[in-house]
Order: sequence, then C-alpha cells, then structure tokens
Amino acid sequence: MADGPLYLGFDLSTQQLKAIVIQSDLQVVSDAKVDFDQDFGSKYGIKKGVQLNEAEGEVFAPVAMWLEALDLVLQRLEAKKTPLGRIRGISGSCQQHGSVYWSREAETLLGALQPDKDLVDQLTSAFSHPYAPNWQDHSTQAECDQFDDKLGSPERLAEVTGSSAHHRFTGTQIMRLGRKIPDMYAATSRISLVSSFLASLFLGTVAPMDISDVCGMNLWDIPGNNWSEPLLELTAGKGGVAELRSKLGEVRQDGGGSMGCISSYFTARYGFSPDCGIAPFTGDNPATILALPLRPLDAIVSLGTSTTFLMITPVYKPDPSYHFFNHPTTPGQYMFMLCYKNGGLAREKVRDVLPPPPAGSSDPWENFNKYALQTPPLDVASASDRAKLGLYFYLPEIVPNIRAGTWRYSCNPADGTALAEADAPWPVETDARAIIESQALSMRLRSQKLVEAPPGDSSSSSILPAQPRRIYLVGGGSLNPAIARVIGDVLGGVDGVYKLDVGGNACALGGAYKAVWAFERARGETFDELIGKRWKEEGAIQKVDDGYRAGVFEQYGNVLGAFGHMEERILKEARNT
Repeated sequence: MADGPLYLGFDLSTQQLKAIVIQSDLQVVSDAKVDFDQDFGSKYGIKKGVQLNEAEGEVFAPVAMWLEALDLVLQRLEAKKTPLGRIRGISGSCQQHGSVYWSREAETLLGALQPDKDLVDQLTSAFSHPYAPNWQDHSTQAECDQFDDKLGSPERLAEVTGSSAHHRFTGTQIMRLGRKIPDMYAATSRISLVSSFLASLFLGTVAPMDISDVCGMNLWDIPGNNWSEPLLELTAGKGGVAELRSKLGEVRQDGGGSMGCISSYFTARYGFSPDCGIAPFTGDNPATILALPLRPLDAIVSLGTSTTFLMITPVYKPDPSYHFFNHPTTPGQYMFMLCYKNGGLAREKVRDVLPPPPAGSSDPWENFNKYALQTPPLDVASASDRAKLGLYFYLPEIVPNIRAGTWRYSCNPADGTALAEADAPWPVETDARAIIESQALSMRLRSQKLVEAPPGDSSSSSILPAQPRRIYLVGGGSLNPAIARVIGDVLGGVDGVYKLDVGGNACALGGAYKAVWAFERARGETFDELIGKRWKEEGAIQKVDDGYRAGVFEQYGNVLGAFGHMEERILKEARNT
C-alpha cells in the first residue's frame, strides 16, 4: 500500500452498513461490513433490517442498531489493520427518505462523547423517537393525498419538488408522525435524513442535509432552491412553519468541501487524525451515479429485486410518473430516476413457468435466455404478425400506479394502431422476451423527453435517433446476456451497453469518490473532471452489448405510443387504491 491520504466511504442501506477505504487514485485499500440481520437480528427483532407494524403499514428501523453498527464496522476495519490515521476525508451514502428525530439533549451529547464507551450507550437519550421510518413504509396514503392536493395537482407538486407524493417521502412521514405522536414531535429539536444523521455522528454536531438527498422529501422547492412554505404549512400546520423549518435546518448547497473535522470520539477510540474532514453525505441513488464518471445522457439501469433507471440531465422536466433530484455534486445538473417494484422478481416468475433447463444444467436462466433471444423483437416474424405488448406485475406497481396482474395486448407493428387486448394467453416462451421488452419500453417511454440525438459519425450523413449515449447495467440482472441484449435493442445506447462491475459496493464507492473530490478538488474542478482523470475503465466495466441497432430501435419506437395507451387503458380499470 502506497503512502498518502486515504478516503472512507460508507453505505448505510436497509440491510447492511458497508465501509470502503480508497486511495487518491481510487484504488480500494480495505473494506468491511455489518449485516443487520446476522449481527443484530435477535437483539432488535428485525427481519431484512427492519421491523413491521403490518396493521398500519409501518416499516421502520431502530436507530440504536445503526449506532452499534457504526462502532462494529470500524472495529472490523481495525481488525484488518486498516490505517485509519491516514484517512483525510469521509463521506457516504444512505438509504433515502428515512428520518431521524433528535431530542433537545442531542447537541450536548454528540459533543461530549467519551471514547471508552460505545455510541449506543451514550446517545440513547439523544433521540426523541427511537425509530426511523424506512422507504418501504406505506402508512401515509392520507397524507399523500393532501400533498398532491396542496399545490393543486400531482403535476404541480412534481414541478415544485421533483416528485408527486409518495408514501416513503419524508414530508408525509413527518406529517403523520407529528399527528400520531404529538409529544414526540414537540420534543424534537432537529430532524435528519439518514444521510445527515450518519454525518452528524462523525461531526459531533447535527449536520445539514445534502442538496440532493433533500429532494426525496416532497418539501424542498427545487426551482426556488428553498423549503416550500405551503408544504411546510401542510406538514406542521399554519402556526408550525417556523418551528418545522428550525427542526429541518439549512440545507448545504455545496456537495463537496468539509463541514468540519471529525469528532474527538473517533480520534481517541479508533486513531483517526484530528484533521480528518467530514464531507456531506448523500442518498444511495445519488451516490450510485457517483460510482463512475457518468456523463449527461449516460444511463444506469439497476437490475435487482426492483429495477431503477438513473440518468443525469441538464434539463429539469418533472412529471408525476418519475423523480427529479438535484445532482449531488454538480449545480445545474439533475438526476432523473424511475423506480419499479416488478424487476427481478417478475422476471423470475416468468422464468419459473417455462420448461425447465436440461438435466445437468447449472444455469436456471438457460431456457429463459434461449427463448428471449430466439423470439424476434415484439414477436414479429413476418409482415402479417401483430406486435405483442404486455405488463407483468406480480406486485402492485409504482409506475404506473397499477395493481398486481398480467395483461397482454397486440397492435400494428408499423405504427401502433389497432391496439387490442389479446384474445388468449401467448405461449409462455414468448413471455421471456416480452417481459424484458415491457420493462425497457416503460423506461424509454418516460425518459424520451430527456434524451437527444447523439453526435453523428463525421463520415456519415445519417442522423441517429435520440437515445442514451451509454447504458450501464448494475445488479444481479446485469450478468444476464439476454437481458443486456433486449435492453440494448429497446433503449439503444449509441456507445453500447456495459456491465459495471464494482461488486455490491456501488453506493459506498460513490461515497468514497465523493470524499476524494471534496478534499482534493482544485478551485472550480467538477466531480466528473477529477474522478474522470483517475477512474480506470479496465476491470470496472465490460461491454456486454452493442446497444443501438438501426431498424430494431426504430421498430420499438413505432409502438411506443401504443405501449403508453395500453398503460392508460389498464390504469382506468386496475389503479391501485
């Protein structure tokens, strides 16, 4: 290991706390993790990192568990002989939307931590509420309805805050908890997002919220760059606006730089340098776009249990069907995000009704992939065939807001006309390609206003259609060649489709890269400029598909309008209630 400064990035997700240490050249030096179920499951009565109150739709995590996890993950870094004293700066990523409620004793307790005692033993009374709502919480429908109505419509709420109302967003959570537990709310001095909560522990004082993560609250006026007074009033009542504003605090505009030096607790207990600085922490989705030098019009598709589509754009065009956030490091840029519940689980459901793979096969996806690649685009093999379109929702979906179910339609492949529901189910083999197409068509439909025609080849007079520049795949589904191929067919990607190979550490790496930029940037140097000079593609990405194919991409464009009309029809009869 070369001498020189090191940087520490964290990822506090629903189920784990990860820490990763890197050098200035972005090479990983050490890492460690705490798995909440394995390490604390019996003590805190959690499953997959959370507790449930199913009667009310509440999903939440005990804050004390996170305190224990922080001490434990640092102990595990120590056990690996990680030179913590060389760490110059710390940043990180945390699950979005969750909120932590500090008591009036919090500042005093944070500033007087003793290194011979664990955090959990010293900070129990620093919280007015022992739990943090989790992004899976769905207890706030009544509050969501009020948020959507407050500014006149969901469209207007999205224009102001970047999103229409959602159960998991922090504003509705604060509103509900303030009404359900008014004494707790009254006893709260400050409210943190999970990202600013973790930063606060390192700072020894309550840290400000981050300019990107704050956009997941339905309270921040993105164009106005300030708290929305009407939405604060809705959340806290006419007489409670100033109090709520005080609880939320000011939002840090700069995603880099230092908010202050590390608390003496960590210098005395773990040997951190007293000069180690704390940069703003951000949310896990914003951190994902920092895990590589993502350029405007590049897209990330996360293919996990759920599916997430992320893109950086200089254009602010909000809509109730997706999310806009401020970019975590670059003013004037935005993160566009789509979230789908029916991702990997839905594809597995289709896979499991197909004929089983041959005896002796070790790949459970063998037949799914075979049928997905054998089936032509939209299952149009001849001029007389109709294009097949479907929705495969084994869980109630967010985008569009449709209940669980499966629907199959067909239309004229040339222009999408004559859209009609299928008279009978298709062969199950057809569903393998159709479900990938369906998921990718939804992403293309909702991102089409944000992409533009890429620069053409100087040797050619042809103009390529609007599409992403590169598409990066992450998550378990990124390993599947059939999924990569169909996503490239539908979404394009003039520079190709790539698998981003950073293990499960994209968010923690994004946090660590953010720390490098925060403390090593030259005046005016952007995150992409600094990281782009140091990031090495070799070993980090692998091209898995060519992306744009002339004729095929246009074939999907011909039916994109029909796909949208199909969703609208189904939404009228099967909206989530």
